Amino acid sequence: MGFLDEGSVFGSMVFQVLHGPFAIQNLAYFWGGATGKPPRQTGATGGTLMVGWQLWAAGAAVLAALTAVLAQIGVGGIDSNLATLLRTVVVVVALTGLLAINGQLCWHQLVLLPRVSLAALALSGLATGASWLCYFKALQLGPVARVAAIDKLSVVLIAVFGVWVLGEQLGPRGWIGVVLMAAGALLVALP
Repeated sequence: MGFLDEGSVFGSMVFQVLHGPFAIQNLAYFWGGATGKPPRQTGATGGTLMVGWQLWAAGAAVLAALTAVLAQIGVGGIDSNLATLLRTVVVVVALTGLLAINGQLCWHQLVLLPRVSLAALALSGLATGASWLCYFKALQLGPVARVAAIDKLSVVLIAVFGVWVLGEQLGPRGWIGVVLMAAGALLVALP
């Protein structure tokens, strides 16, 4: 059975993403299409399905999970730093193509961006690169479930940094959730 065969686990996951009950609809909207408005979708009970930031966040979670599994397979037999470089090249090519197709690749706008935004994005890029280097090295040395659990402690740190650096508010229920996420990640990560 091949990696992408319909009967394989990965093939089944891809099939569900493309054709399942929560398949991405209206890709023109999701990739910055003309209308700029989300499609209204209703579930079997008549309630509205996730759209907006929740859908993007759920997509990020699913894709991050696929990324972890594929990266674990990809780092086998090659240097983790080379694997990170190859992944980065793919990201750059894919995003450049996506922006070009949507007409959003306007280099002259870069000079108009605020310096604070450029500096923050540059530092974010450096942090992303360093994070990927650490992540791929960890994947090369450890089991994917435990590596990913420790990596997802970033969610806990994001909550703390969001309050500390950005002045965001998190109520008691939110902090309970953060503590439970930390506990869950640690339980998965421990041998």
